[in-house]
Amino acid sequence: MDSYAQIQQWIDFGDKNRAINETAMNKTSSRSHTVFTIELVKITSLGDKKSRMSSEINLVDLAGSEKTSQAQTSGDRLAEGTAINLSLT
Repeated sequence: MDSYAQIQQWIDFGDKNRAINETAMNKTSSRSHTVFTIELVKITSLGDKKSRMSSEINLVDLAGSEKTSQAQTSGDRLAEGTAINLSLT
């Protein structure tokens, strides 16, 4: 990728495909983790010598892990919350 627009397209794609569900605490509670890694590369040429500098940016959206009593979860939402909390440990 070489433009902000391309990065935004991937972020939008990921956002549309993440799992969300309603709890008593949040209408759009994340039910899945999302991680985007963006690598930035700068290549500099000086005569016949080239140097390369790179770095990574990680954008992380962790799934919601509300307390079950406050979120009033049961059934599928309770099972999701339990799995989310386990995945964070």
